Amino acid sequence: MAELLRSLQDSELVARFQRRCGLFPAPDEGPRENGADPAERAARIPGVEHFPAANGGGAPAKGLRGAAAPQAFVQKYIVKNYFYYYLFRFSAALGQEVFYITFLPFTHWNIDPYLSRRLIIIWVLVMYIGQVAKDILKWPRPSSPPVVKLEKRVIAEYGMPSTHAMASTAIAFTLLISTMDRYQYPFVLGLVMAVVFSALVCLSRLYTGMHTVLDVLGGVLITALLIALTYPAWTLIDCLDSASPLFPVCVIVVPFFLCYNYPVSDYYSPTRADTTTIMAAGAGVTIGCWINHFFHLVSKPAESLPVIQNIPPLTTDLLVLVLTKFAVGIVLILLVRQLVQNLSLQVLYSWFKVVTRNKEARRRLEIEVPYKFVTYTSVGICATTFVPMLHRFLGLP
Repeated sequence: MAELLRSLQDSELVARFQRRCGLFPAPDEGPRENGADPAERAARIPGVEHFPAANGGGAPAKGLRGAAAPQAFVQKYIVKNYFYYYLFRFSAALGQEVFYITFLPFTHWNIDPYLSRRLIIIWVLVMYIGQVAKDILKWPRPSSPPVVKLEKRVIAEYGMPSTHAMASTAIAFTLLISTMDRYQYPFVLGLVMAVVFSALVCLSRLYTGMHTVLDVLGGVLITALLIALTYPAWTLIDCLDSASPLFPVCVIVVPFFLCYNYPVSDYYSPTRADTTTIMAAGAGVTIGCWINHFFHLVSKPAESLPVIQNIPPLTTDLLVLVLTKFAVGIVLILLVRQLVQNLSLQVLYSWFKVVTRNKEARRRLEIEVPYKFVTYTSVGICATTFVPMLHRFLGLP
């Protein structure tokens, strides 16, 4: 068993998969370790090759988790099969913020708020556990070389488990389980779509060189376990928007406390910021659903719908309506996000007497967590409460 686990964690296995899919390192690239300064090599981030230490590897600034690594060495590569290249780059995007900020609101506005509420809460739970596990286990990402790494932003994060694999599996199978007794469609077709969606995202993590096979399998298995353990409580999740008037206080305090006390890492990575974004969005959606119920803003509650519904045919009029509602909602969300982010940063900079031009100050614990939390809680409330109100005002059913 130990030998099997070591083989699944082997970077060469990932490199072989990349080569089979037509992705090769440029022939003039090498380890570049021989000419490096010894002090620089000693200060490198664990498990992240070619990552220079920031500020000479000195002590972290006040409020920072550690020295930031401003620039990662990105190995040049050659693509010999563009079908796999575009397929897996697109699949990797299905596990990133651009997908979440479009698919989840789209589900709420155009498909079923009942489904979006379940999806978001399970997604938040799975992602928080995955992100925290990364910074507790501190398993390195695949070594480069031999692996070619295509994503620069998250290269400083640890590897185990793959949160892309966790999120894609959670969303695909939560959607399947939540719709199979609510909508009329072939279950086998839904199962195949869930498996294909999850598999594409998982394979994309190998192709982009960001995870080992063990990282991906670990993410899938952890998610499967979490779904099995939480499934009996899903009915309770459906009733969250009818909780007591004190419920929003708990929804804000508990996630903020968890984000502010996020495990401290040896160096700065975007893990804490991304976790705060996810937790805040989930808190905002939950509060928005509570507001809708408490103030009777929902004209047709999900509970009044028939148990089994037929999926309506896609017509031109329906497509125009769906795209219009989505465009209106996204524009309002982006405006709210930008406005609240700028305002919260200005308040925090003034409170802590930080120069506005100091972009590094955003990484300080007392600034990063509050501004992220306030911004994305506002986004969640806007998406679930104010966007539907705007839709009704504009006559968009």
